[in-house]
Amino acid sequence: MRLEGKVAIVVGGGQQPGETIGNGRATAVRFAQEGAQVLVVDREQALADGTVQMIEDEGGNASAFEADITEEAQCAAIAATCVDRYGRIDILHNNVGRSRGDNNTIDMDADMWDELMAMNLKGMFMTCKHVLPVMRSQQSGVILNVSSVSSLNSTETVTYKTSKGAVNTLTHHIAMENAEFGVRANAILPGLMDTPLAIVRRSQERNVAPDVVRQERDARVPLKKAMGTAWDVANAALFLASDEASYITAVLLPVDGGISSKIG
Repeated sequence: MRLEGKVAIVVGGGQQPGETIGNGRATAVRFAQEGAQVLVVDREQALADGTVQMIEDEGGNASAFEADITEEAQCAAIAATCVDRYGRIDILHNNVGRSRGDNNTIDMDADMWDELMAMNLKGMFMTCKHVLPVMRSQQSGVILNVSSVSSLNSTETVTYKTSKGAVNTLTHHIAMENAEFGVRANAILPGLMDTPLAIVRRSQERNVAPDVVRQERDARVPLKKAMGTAWDVANAALFLASDEASYITAVLLPVDGGISSKIG
């Protein structure tokens, strides 16, 4: 197994209801399938519990922890709880992000800007901040921050793109700052994915069937005219978390079917 003996934290490892699986849940399950013990963190206990149940049903080892990553004390508690339960932290996978409430620049509400930045960027910074001392003391560790191809591409809204661009910069900084301690940091940039968060919300906001949203998004993807799934993100995370990627750090990895390569 590629993560045998490893301990992983997956922040945002729960999932909203939907027909498909979300990125965080898929990654937590994939890590457990490859031998990791997983601390599944979500702001709603029941959502984290659902992921833990999936892992345990497959014979894996996981536990749930409820936390709001916009509160620093709770970010510190994530790291402390993982060490208390499992003795170490080998992998931190940050899979939290939100675009709901975003807008174009002149119509963007400043308070909503702060709310989105707190979740998408500040929370990621704080979870890294409190995990890094443990990884430095171990002289090893992997941090994976989920960004977005929106950080590279033109979009219609300002805050999500800006926050994810900053996640890229934060990841690069953490990688360089902690390389001497044997800690690697990389960012995963998903494109258009068929996940509940992506499909259900847009379907409800536009009052159209989910398949209408899927067809529109599929048509935009160069590779086979089809969105990716959460398992594509999970498999990319598994590779970057494993020893197979032991010489890879400070990388921004698009998982997007070629969308970020479209020009014009």
